[in-house]
Amino acid sequence: MTARLDGKPVAEKIRATLRAALDAVGPGVAPPSLVSVHRGLDSPFRFYLRRQGQAAEQLGIAFRDLALPAGDGPGELEATVRALDRDPSVHGVLVEHPLPPPFDFFRALEELRPEKDVDGAGPRNLGRLVGQRPIHVPAVARAALELARHYRLPLEGERVAVIGRSPTVGLPLAILLASPPPGGNASVTVLHSRTADLTRALAGVRTLFPCAGRPGLLNRTNVPEGAHVVDVGLSSVPDPERPGTQRAVGDADADALDGWAGSLSPVPGGIGPVTVAQLMANTVTAWRILARGERVP
Repeated sequence: MTARLDGKPVAEKIRATLRAALDAVGPGVAPPSLVSVHRGLDSPFRFYLRRQGQAAEQLGIAFRDLALPAGDGPGELEATVRALDRDPSVHGVLVEHPLPPPFDFFRALEELRPEKDVDGAGPRNLGRLVGQRPIHVPAVARAALELARHYRLPLEGERVAVIGRSPTVGLPLAILLASPPPGGNASVTVLHSRTADLTRALAGVRTLFPCAGRPGLLNRTNVPEGAHVVDVGLSSVPDPERPGTQRAVGDADADALDGWAGSLSPVPGGIGPVTVAQLMANTVTAWRILARGERVP
């Protein structure tokens, strides 16, 4: 039987730690503040944005979603991020991605100091991750590691695979998994769309982290029997049960892997809740550094 890697208990554990830290501060202190910058509410970002607001409210974090006007271009996005970086009342800034052309996500993040880059996706935070001195680890990557640790999946000294090489998810996740503690200390193989034989490349892998954004990519033909799958992929596909609507799916074919994989994280309900909780944790870290002068990392 394939075990379900539910993200809710992992997210709640992170939130409980944050509540304790925030409650210990006492009254009269301005709370952490997070601003989420986006160009619209296209799915699946709409769902992610709503969850950010709910999680922030539960923890007492000030949250604002900032939608750019339809006519704004790259210059306006960069100016917005620059202004938020200079605003002392804002501790964390998240920029929606991917962005459509001609917007340049990384150029926008260059306007943001690494302490405020709470998604950990900016060039300076990624560079610090490579040097094993991150301020903020990308929220999705940290969420994948925390989910795997919570369920005691085989990582340390084991062969694991990351399927996807995006600079915001796949590559940071591979670095985090390969890093010494508090990283995963695993032997990591990075696969992608140009991998010639996925089945052969995955042979003997104990834990898989697909993040390619390709629904149905993993099934019984390429996943080793008994392997664990932490599905980081997220795509929108037509919902056959509700014509005209979309539903969220991962990279793994959950029906095909049921009874074959050792465990599998669901989409939605797996990585998503943990990612939101980790984003809140990064925001609290930013607040501790910027507002309270603590040296956290």
